[in-house]
Amino acid sequence: MEFVTLNNGVKMPILGYGVYQIADQEECEKCVLDAISVGYRSIDTAQAYRNEEAVGRAIHKSGVPRDEFFITTKVWISNAGYEKAQASIEESLRKLQLEYLDLVLIHQPFNDYYGTYRAMEELYKTGKIKAIGVSNFYPDRYIDLVQFSEVVPAINQVETHVFNQQTEAHEIMKKYNTQIESWGPFAEGKNDLFTNATLQEVGQKYNKSTAQVALRFLLQRGVVVIPKTVNKNRMEENFNVFDFELTLEDMEKLAALDTGTSSFFSHYDPQTVEFLTDYGKKGL
Repeated sequence: MEFVTLNNGVKMPILGYGVYQIADQEECEKCVLDAISVGYRSIDTAQAYRNEEAVGRAIHKSGVPRDEFFITTKVWISNAGYEKAQASIEESLRKLQLEYLDLVLIHQPFNDYYGTYRAMEELYKTGKIKAIGVSNFYPDRYIDLVQFSEVVPAINQVETHVFNQQTEAHEIMKKYNTQIESWGPFAEGKNDLFTNATLQEVGQKYNKSTAQVALRFLLQRGVVVIPKTVNKNRMEENFNVFDFELTLEDMEKLAALDTGTSSFFSHYDPQTVEFLTDYGKKGL
C-alpha cells in the first residue's frame, strides 16, 4: 500500500474502502470483513450512512491491530454546531468501538459548520481525533473556513473522477496544504464510465479494467480514493492498481475526458441546497 502524508504528519493510505449506501448492518459488516481480508486498512464511513456500528463490529472481529487501521467518519448536518458535533463524535466512537478516530470530516457545508469545526479542533487537540477535515466544500467555502480556523483541514473529500477532475479546486487545496480525497471515483457508473472507449483503450495496454485505469489515473494525480463495492472480487480488482503506471500520454488522454462539471449535483444550485438542508434537518 502507498500512503500520503497529511499536513500534520499523519500517514493515510492512498486507497481505502467506502461503505456509502450499505445500510444493511449484516451486509455492511460482511463487506468490511471482506475488504479487510483483501488488504484494505482505510475504511470510510459516516454518521449519515447508518452503518458505523457494523463497521465497528467488523474492525473488532477482524483481529487486525488497531494501529494498522485508518478509520474515517463524518459529522452530519443535523449534528452541526459545537455541542451537538462533540456529542455526535463521542457517539460515533462508541458505535465504532474505538478510543480514537483517524479522521473526522464535516460531511456537508451547511448549518453551523464553524461550530462543528471548533468541536473537531478541540477533540483533535486531545488526541481523540488524529486528523480533521471537510467534505463537499467548494473552493469559496473551503478558503473561508481555512482563513478563520486554527487547524487547516487535512482533507477535503469531494466528487472526483475522470469526468470531473477538480483540477482548479485541487490546486487551491495544494496552496493551503490540504489533501484532496475522491468520493465517487467511478462516478457511480454515470456517463458509461465502465464502457468508456478511452478507458478501455488504455486498459488494454496493461491488461487492466476500466475501473482500474480510472483509479490509477487519480492515484497518479495524488488523489486519495475510497472505491465502494459489495463484491469481493471487485474489491480485489480495485486493490490491484499498484503494479502498473500510466504514461504521460495515457494521462493526457484521460485528462481530456474532464467535463469540469458534476455528474451528481451542485452546491451552488438552490434546489440542491434546499433538498440537502431539508433532509439534514430531519436528523439521521
